[in-house]
Amino acid sequence: MSDIAIIGAGAWGTALSIVLGRKGKRRLRLWAREKEVCDSITSRRCNDLFLPGQQIPESVNATNDLGCALQNAAIVVNVVPSHHARRIFEQMAPQLRSGMIFVSATKGVEEGTLLRMSEVIAHVVSNSAGFAPAIAALSGPTFAQEVARGDPTAITAASQDSSLAALIQSEFSDPAFRVYTNDDVIGVELGGALKNVIAIAAGICDGLQLGHNTVAALITRGLAEVTRLAVACGAKRETLAGLAGMGDLVLTCTGGLSRNRTVGVELGKGRKLPEIIAGMHGMVAEGVHTTNAAMGLAQKFSVEMPITEQMHAILHDGKAPRDAIRELMTRPGKVE
Repeated sequence: MSDIAIIGAGAWGTALSIVLGRKGKRRLRLWAREKEVCDSITSRRCNDLFLPGQQIPESVNATNDLGCALQNAAIVVNVVPSHHARRIFEQMAPQLRSGMIFVSATKGVEEGTLLRMSEVIAHVVSNSAGFAPAIAALSGPTFAQEVARGDPTAITAASQDSSLAALIQSEFSDPAFRVYTNDDVIGVELGGALKNVIAIAAGICDGLQLGHNTVAALITRGLAEVTRLAVACGAKRETLAGLAGMGDLVLTCTGGLSRNRTVGVELGKGRKLPEIIAGMHGMVAEGVHTTNAAMGLAQKFSVEMPITEQMHAILHDGKAPRDAIRELMTRPGKVE
């Protein structure tokens, strides 16, 4: 078993540390930006800020020092929010070395560059650390609370290098955390990122007190939209029917633990986005950032994305949700 550094101690990073810590017989370091998170884990074995009520194994050592987190690490897991990933990897560059394996577990696309997280890592490591990194992407239908308490979960590890994907499968799997392998990094990453946009829309439907018909239609047409864009970017269509596509989309659109869906619920109730974000106490709804990137990718590849377009108007132009739904429902008729 390899020494592992988990960079990012939000709910998902902490849950992964619990999964890996359950296996024992390895050194795990969990890097947190917040001092109170380290203090909470060290003194009470719990991340009171981001994942309260879940015990963290003694094998997990929390630190605010990136250099300490990376010392002797064979595997580096990135779980920081997408809009911080580049900066954090630039800070880590002096401690990175050839031979390290990088796992991207953040579901997002970088605004401006429109790069997936594995591409951001590859770009920074190649240019700042001076070597081409070995990277896998980890994505699928996973709520941190459920993963941490040991509910049976299935997820996908994707890499173009089958041996690397198999290594991550071996390192991360346990009886409650089943890891499948995939060679379609583009599809796995875009499925995990783009579903967050649709999840905000699903939350809006709930906030407007619309019924199951509406949400079922949204998920189905949302999957078609996400698949169109992912395939245009080079993904395999079948990947979007799997865990990182349909599986994650259904979970995030219907589950009460989804932060993106929660943002949508509050928007549907009439609250404004800045007020909603301010009330999340540091937690991140990736779909808010991903909507901009999704629109950029859609324009770049000339892909029609009507749901994403309306979500962008709601989130960034102040459009009324009911007006957005009316426009979607009165578009010219299409063949399914």
